[in-house]
Amino acid sequence: MTAVLLSLYACLTLALSNAAPVHHDVMIKDAPEGHSHPKGEDPHDAKPDRCKGIEFDAITPDEKGNTFFFKGDHLWKGFSGPAELSNNIFKELDDYHHLGHVDAAFRMHHQDDLSVHDHIYFFLDDKVFSYYNYTLEQGYPVEIQQEFPGVPSNLDAAVECPKGECITDSVLFFKGNEIYSFDIKTKSVKKKVWAHLPNCTSAFRWLEHYYCFHGYNFTRFHPVSGDVTGIYPKDARNYFMRCGEGFGHGGGARRQHCSEVKLNAITTDDKGRSYAFQDAMYMRLDTHRDGSHHFPISRLWKEISVVVDAVFNYGDNMYIIQGDQVYIYKSAAHYTLIEGYPKPLKEELGIDGPVDAAFLCPNQHVVNVIQGQKMYDIDLAATPRAVKMERPIPFPEIDAGFCDADGVKVFIGPEYYSYQSPMILAMGKIKPAPQKISPEKFGCEE
Repeated sequence: MTAVLLSLYACLTLALSNAAPVHHDVMIKDAPEGHSHPKGEDPHDAKPDRCKGIEFDAITPDEKGNTFFFKGDHLWKGFSGPAELSNNIFKELDDYHHLGHVDAAFRMHHQDDLSVHDHIYFFLDDKVFSYYNYTLEQGYPVEIQQEFPGVPSNLDAAVECPKGECITDSVLFFKGNEIYSFDIKTKSVKKKVWAHLPNCTSAFRWLEHYYCFHGYNFTRFHPVSGDVTGIYPKDARNYFMRCGEGFGHGGGARRQHCSEVKLNAITTDDKGRSYAFQDAMYMRLDTHRDGSHHFPISRLWKEISVVVDAVFNYGDNMYIIQGDQVYIYKSAAHYTLIEGYPKPLKEELGIDGPVDAAFLCPNQHVVNVIQGQKMYDIDLAATPRAVKMERPIPFPEIDAGFCDADGVKVFIGPEYYSYQSPMILAMGKIKPAPQKISPEKFGCEE
């Protein structure tokens, strides 16, 4: 956990800049079966150019976090760069199949079974291939029904959905407007019809967000309900690839300088999901291999639309403090506000707001709340909850605090201070040397 959280900080910048304004939806549908393509397009022609507008056959990350975009017998590795032949990387595909296209692909998420976790699965007609480290696993390809009973052949798209985002570790398979939700552990299938969603020719999960690609556009959807919120479709060339002048969003936004980073809160929930909050945005910190990006807080916690003061987790509940109010969310498949909240902070924790920071150390039930130069210990197991101890700290004001197995980290502007425990933080007369937020740790610019 410690190693993860030290590298967590490496993601804490408004990093990935592959984005831009909305364009109209244009469909360029692939023809079925014989692989004839519209507008005279031949998958074996010269290298395709995704910046000219392409309907992808499949999109998937690999175990290292590289994202592959497939079209015909070509692929693109990452969000920039030219196309290359798919069999340059996934060599055995042509041994079993004259590769005209890939129907669907996804990266398996199932940490309970490391023999399949992080493997890439490709679907071609009625066959499925399993790759790891760009090598075909022994015994593959097999019939789709053998590996994924109840899932049809000739799929349009597929995407993984880990427990915590779906109810269980699952895969969503798309065929027309029919979606087959496959439970990886039980191998059971639930069929749904999402008629409101465009027919997805590829699907992609990126940083807890789910995208249906259709034509050269995409639509973001909820993986359990299929609901679409926001203005869609959007042009994929503005968000998922770097296409030069005329594409991109954000009005020329630049990466944040390290000296400008100023956290409001940082926490890790009971499922190991770590988040940093800055202004009205949040960033997922433990998925750094797939990239990093900031999103509005209201994307995950829809009742929160402005800056938070402090966030901490206790059991399967996330506490978000704003002013003199506290919101408590269940960290189940998706964060759900518990009925009756928000409530006054005084009623819930026995302390008046606002606060500067709050953190809870692993396997403890005492939350440390900081106001100004004082730290209050509140026993969450007690009824009613009230301050059990008040101690001074050697800082007049802090921005955020966090505690893991490695100790406490106190964030002040672009620096943080490390302590072995809350007690040492309170007793320390001499501050430790500050550690600067750096490009190596945070991905920001000097």
